[in-house]
Amino acid sequence: MTFPRLFRLKQDLEGPRVVDIPAAVHDAMRSLGLQNRVTPGRSVAITAGSRGIANIGGITRAVVDEMKSLGLRPFIVPAMGSHGGATAEGQRTILAHYGITETTMACPIRSSMEVVEIGKSKGTPVFCDRNAWEADHIVVVGWINPHPDFSGEIESGLFKMMAVGLGKQQGAEHYHRAGQHYSYAEIFPLVGRAVLDTGHVLCGLGILQNGYGETAKVQALLPPDFESGEKALLREAKAWKARLPFDAIDLLIVDEMGKNINGAGMDPLVVGRPTIQKPAERPHIRHLFVRDLTPESEGNAIGIGFADLTTWRLVRTIDYAAMYMNGITSSDTHDSKVPMAFDTDRDAIRTALNMNGLTPPEQARVVRIKNTLLLTEMDASESMRAEAEANRRLSRITDPMPLTFDELGNLRPF
Repeated sequence: MTFPRLFRLKQDLEGPRVVDIPAAVHDAMRSLGLQNRVTPGRSVAITAGSRGIANIGGITRAVVDEMKSLGLRPFIVPAMGSHGGATAEGQRTILAHYGITETTMACPIRSSMEVVEIGKSKGTPVFCDRNAWEADHIVVVGWINPHPDFSGEIESGLFKMMAVGLGKQQGAEHYHRAGQHYSYAEIFPLVGRAVLDTGHVLCGLGILQNGYGETAKVQALLPPDFESGEKALLREAKAWKARLPFDAIDLLIVDEMGKNINGAGMDPLVVGRPTIQKPAERPHIRHLFVRDLTPESEGNAIGIGFADLTTWRLVRTIDYAAMYMNGITSSDTHDSKVPMAFDTDRDAIRTALNMNGLTPPEQARVVRIKNTLLLTEMDASESMRAEAEANRRLSRITDPMPLTFDELGNLRPF
């Protein structure tokens, strides 16, 4: 087979960039006047999720330092639903991948799957991590961004962190079931409001990223402002979100997927694959090939079901117990289905191009990306050159070159 030749593109994306993370967090938190709302010596739980958010270690440490400056006694709680195999140690390990340890944060990390029921919302129990609930205050830190499974004024962010994150596995399972009945766009805000109504939440810190995957903005909010603030921040996040610049792709090669990249392993909004409550969007991708799973995923390959082809090396890294727990908790079996697996990248790509109708392989529309979070640079096949050159956001940085494989038949690193 003659493989298509690929050239590398750079994509100009949207959004500002925060240069000094500690200073930005300091200014955001100090704007709330928290010194007038707390009593020194009291405890405060700070949430830390499972996403690979840019600068998350530095952001979390800055929040810890701000709480200490108020005379409070901070500790960190993993707030990530069923991730980490729904075990306390698994969730602690995920945080360690992001540089969040007791040593680097200079405070305790209290990881437990134990929850307490703190109320009800539409007949659904509202749960909260026991360690967080027993603290005098809770600070909710969350990445505000479009959710892959539903559309609404509030999607992923502080409200989802209060619901699925602090609810641990038990809460996440309840809310995902209720979300199928009412819709996630309704149930997550309802549960979040119930948490806020308890008075335990001191404040929140919303994190936004630009299209380059960098920290674009941090904004602190008091509980009465959570709802209006998160809605406004989500509008900004959607405007800055990176997308693939092509509407039709015969073969998309994704070098890595994982829980640190997206809750669904790959962002369905980028790859155009439908989810539970969200129809397929652009682009239209005929075949999707995923090469590897990130180490930060700890074997949880949820989202592999979006792919059409993968490698045996990825399949061999899957922790099926962790992946199935994630799928069961979210009441979705599709994301855990393993696609056709091949010994080498060459075999997978050859198979995909052979299934591409009457289009000769060398003329196929092929795109290669590192992952669905980093879309600054990508490779595109020679047949897409004219389209790329007509797009003002794209600039070519290499000439078309043959696909190169190593001695084992796998692609060179992106």
